[in-house]
Amino acid sequence: MNLNKVVLKFVSISFSILVILLVILGLVKLGTFCYEFGYRVFTEAPVEEEPGTDIEVEVSDGMSEHDIGKLLEEKGLIRDANLFYAQLKLSAYSGKLRPGTYTLNTSMTAKDMMAVIAAEQVESTEAVQ
Repeated sequence: MNLNKVVLKFVSISFSILVILLVILGLVKLGTFCYEFGYRVFTEAPVEEEPGTDIEVEVSDGMSEHDIGKLLEEKGLIRDANLFYAQLKLSAYSGKLRPGTYTLNTSMTAKDMMAVIAAEQVESTEAVQ
């Protein structure tokens, strides 16, 4: 009977240690993921080196900023739509992306693409003489 109590106590302590180790491992993994994601928000490199590839993208009216990120990811201009969305929300271009057809390059950074998509449309007018 005394042996049963010792074995039960050993199993109980072992299980508690295992749970604590799993929680610590989970927190380390979560912390590593968050750090890497946060680091990439500010340091993400372009998909390709210069000269890159020109790709035409059509941003339609009513697309959300996250939808634009998904579109750029599908076209191969960025690696991660969620990362683009986070970069956009932390930039001065948040809420300023405009619908239109744009020619973007795979050697552009996400910030460069935001600047192009947020640029005001300049309408050319020719003077009639």
